[in-house]
Amino acid sequence: MLSYRHGFHAGNFADVLKHTVLVHIIEYMKQKDKALRIIDTHAGAGVYKLNGPQAQKNREFDTGIGRLWDNTLAPAAVTQYLTAVRSVNEHGQLQIYPGSPLLMQTLMRPQDRVFLHELHPADFQFLRDCMRDNKHIKVLNEDGFAGLQALLPPPDRRALVLIDPSYEVKNDYQHLVKQVIQAHKRFPTGTFAIWYPVVLRQRIDEMELALQKSGIANIQLLELGLLPDNPEHGMTSSGMIVINPPWTLWSAMEEALPWLVEQLSEEHAGFYRLEQLVAEK
Repeated sequence: MLSYRHGFHAGNFADVLKHTVLVHIIEYMKQKDKALRIIDTHAGAGVYKLNGPQAQKNREFDTGIGRLWDNTLAPAAVTQYLTAVRSVNEHGQLQIYPGSPLLMQTLMRPQDRVFLHELHPADFQFLRDCMRDNKHIKVLNEDGFAGLQALLPPPDRRALVLIDPSYEVKNDYQHLVKQVIQAHKRFPTGTFAIWYPVVLRQRIDEMELALQKSGIANIQLLELGLLPDNPEHGMTSSGMIVINPPWTLWSAMEEALPWLVEQLSEEHAGFYRLEQLVAEK
């Protein structure tokens, strides 16, 4: 199914969390000079015009990046993220929202390599055009899960994998876990960052349990909720599950998550989760 278009949701609260975590991980992994391979299994269009018809339809960015744009007192991890987003907007005006691919392009070094997978034909074309001038970025019109396995392990034994499917169909959750287990077997020291939406909590509970039973060690969960769980309200929370996270991620999100709840939720209805799903070995 290819009906999902991220342009309708660009810059919303879920993007704020996902990209705060993504930027923190990349910046941490760049501390070593050795080349880093970054893989995005579901890349989307790469960049989104916030004055375009998709973003303007529901204006989800107003309650996400829009609320943080002018803030100068954000926690360090959120400041890192805001700096990256501001770097692709001219004159201090929030005009475009960078998807994960553009953030990766902005943060990568000459020795790094980025692999972007996108199946939707329109988004693939737009993504390819955006990344055309960078010979170190490869844009692939293929299934990201299948492509992921072929890219692991990386030559320099350092990789970050971002996995954020649309979850359009119920078995996306089970399929994701199977693919993550297989990818981890191919490269057990890689960092895997998995985004998830909370629409029906039972599916997230099942995914967490499956990962806990997988035999994979060192798994952290970070979740930001604007409202209590309610399947009739669509996505009320979203989260990131990170395998082999940087040691700095926990303390960074311990500071960032409560601040984001305060900034983005209404009438004290928000919440966050910060949990070690599986301990380090």
